[in-house]
Amino acid sequence: MVNVLFHPFFRRKFSKIRDKNLKNRIIKQFDKIARNPDIGKPMKFARKGTREVHAGSYRLSYTYLEDKIVYLDPYHKDEQ
Repeated sequence: MVNVLFHPFFRRKFSKIRDKNLKNRIIKQFDKIARNPDIGKPMKFARKGTREVHAGSYRLSYTYLEDKIVYLDPYHKDEQ
């Protein structure tokens, strides 16, 4: 069983997303990541050690260890 944690910053930004369809897409990505944490694209440079997946026009940044997934930041692709 994998422990899932949400960074407070993630919670704040996720709660500000008003589009219910987008929130559902993000929640579906949570399930996919829980089943296979390697699914995300590994990041480089300043974001080394994190991964990200796409959910609509948003990116979900997360990191994981053997038994723990920590969601760090949901950000819009235009904020890169």
